[in-house]
Amino acid sequence: MFIMISCWQKTEVHKDVDLRLAETYKEAGVSITITTLTDVLAFYIGLMTPFRSVQSFCMYTGTALLFCYIFNITFFGACLALNGRREKGNRHWLTCMKVPEATGDGGGCCVGGAYDENTQKEFEMPMDSFFKNYYGPFLTRVWVKALVCLIYTGYLAVSIYGCFQMQEGLDLKNLAADSSYVGSYYDKEDEFFSAFGPNVMFVIKDEDFQYWNPTARKSLDLCLENFQNLTMVDSGISPISWLSAYMQFGLSAGFNLDSEIEFKRHLTAFLNLSGFSQDVHFTNNQILASRMFIQTVNIRTAIDEKNMLNAFRETAEKCGKLQTPVDLIVYHPAFIYFDQYAVVISNTIQNLAIATCAMLVISLLLIPNPLCSLWVTFAIASVIVGVAGFMALWDVSLDSVSMINLVICIGFSVDFSAHISYAFVSSEKSSVNEKAMDALNKLGYPIVQGAVSTIAGVVVLAAAESYIFRTFFKIMFLVILFGAVHGIIFIPVFLTFLGTCSNSHERNKENLPEHRDTSEQRVNAVVIQNECPDDPDCY
Repeated sequence: MFIMISCWQKTEVHKDVDLRLAETYKEAGVSITITTLTDVLAFYIGLMTPFRSVQSFCMYTGTALLFCYIFNITFFGACLALNGRREKGNRHWLTCMKVPEATGDGGGCCVGGAYDENTQKEFEMPMDSFFKNYYGPFLTRVWVKALVCLIYTGYLAVSIYGCFQMQEGLDLKNLAADSSYVGSYYDKEDEFFSAFGPNVMFVIKDEDFQYWNPTARKSLDLCLENFQNLTMVDSGISPISWLSAYMQFGLSAGFNLDSEIEFKRHLTAFLNLSGFSQDVHFTNNQILASRMFIQTVNIRTAIDEKNMLNAFRETAEKCGKLQTPVDLIVYHPAFIYFDQYAVVISNTIQNLAIATCAMLVISLLLIPNPLCSLWVTFAIASVIVGVAGFMALWDVSLDSVSMINLVICIGFSVDFSAHISYAFVSSEKSSVNEKAMDALNKLGYPIVQGAVSTIAGVVVLAAAESYIFRTFFKIMFLVILFGAVHGIIFIPVFLTFLGTCSNSHERNKENLPEHRDTSEQRVNAVVIQNECPDDPDCY
C-alpha cells in the first residue's frame, strides 16, 4: 500500500484518473508482484516440513498474503481511483463537499487536489525530499560507500560468529507462561535432579512373546543388557522390570514359572500385590503387551537428548534382530519434543535452500537483469545469515518455534531488496549513482513506512509472558530491521558497483545513429524544454 500511494503521488494531478492509475500500476505492479510471489512461495515451501504446527502456520500465512495481494491490486486500487475523482472534482478529503479550486501554491488546507504548480504533481513529503536531496547524494559518495562496505563486513562477521553459537532444543518450561508453576517445577528439577534424565519405558508389543520361556527371557535380558551398556544409562541403576520381580516372587514362593499355566495362574495376584498392574496388559488369559523402565543419566542439553533418543531407538531395532526377536518400542512423553531435534537443522537448511533458489528463479523472470536478480538472492541469504546469527546472540535457540519465524525470514527478507533492485533496473537515469538515488527517491520512504509499521505492530509482543510470543517479536524485529537496512543502505551501494545493471532501452539509445540533423535536434530540444521546464525528473 505504501508503495502504491508513493507512486500515485508522483503522477501528474491534471491527467485523467485512469492514466494516473495506469502509471501507478506500471511503477508498483511488478515490484509488489515479485515480493508477493516470493513471500507466498516461501511459506508454501514451508509445507514440506514434517512439523504439523509449521505446516499450519505456513498454509494460513501464505494464503493470507495471497489474499492481501489481491486486495491491494483490486480494492485498494479502486480506492485510489475514487480518491483521484474526488481530487479532480475539488472535493474535501473528509466531507467530500465542494471546496475552492486548488491554485497550486500549497495555501489552505481545505482545497481540492492541492499540487505543486511547477511539477504538476502532489507536494513532496518531507521524507521524500530527505531521500532525494540529502540521503541519496550522501550514500553515493565514495568514502560513504567504503564505510558501508566496512560496516557490512562487520555485520557479516558477527552474524557468522552467532551462527556457530546457535543452540538446538526447546526448553519445556518455555511452552508455559512465565508465571506458571511449570517453570519453577522444571527449574527445581534442574537444580536438584540434573544428574538424572528421562525414565524411559520400553514396551514389548509382541502379543506372542513367551515370557515363561527361558530362551525368550534370556533374549529379553540380553536386550536389557544392551540398553544398560549405553553411555547415557547408569549400569548401577537396575531397570524397573515387572518380569524380574515376578520371577523372584515365583522363586521365593516355589512356583514353576517356566510353565505357561503356572505363569499365567499367579500373574494377576502378583500384579495386584506388587503395584505393577499398569505395566502389564493381561486380558483373556493372554499378555497383549507389557512395559519396563530404564533410568537415563547426564542428559543436560538438547544434543544429549537427541543422542539419547537415537541410541535408544537403534538399540530397540537391534533387539528385534536377535535370535529370539524382541519386538519393542521405546517411549517417553518428552520424546515428542526430542523428535524435532533430529530433523530441525536439516529441515531448516532444506527449506532455506529451496526457498532461496525459488526466489532466484522468480527474480530472474521478473527483474530484467540477471546480475541484479543475483543481488536480490544475495540479499536474501545475507538477511537469513544475519537473523540466524543475531537470534543466537539474543538467546533464541533453534527449535520448531524459531523455525516458523525463519520461514517468515525467507519471505520478508526479499521484500525491501527486490523493490530497490527493480526500481534501480527500471530507472531511466544514465549513471549508476543517479539510478541509486532515483530508486531511493521512489522507494526510500515507503520502505521506512513499511518497516516502522510492521515493527510497531509486533512490538507489544516484547512484553508478553510467553516465550513463543517473545521469540516471534525478536525474529520479526531482526527480519524487518535487517531487511530495511539492506534495502536502503547495503543494496543501493552494492548495485552501484555493477555498471551493467542498466535498463535495456538505454542500451538501445547507445545504438542510435550518431549523425542526425542538427536543426531537428534543436527543435526536439525546444519541444522537450517547453513540455516540462521545471520538472527535475524531466531531461
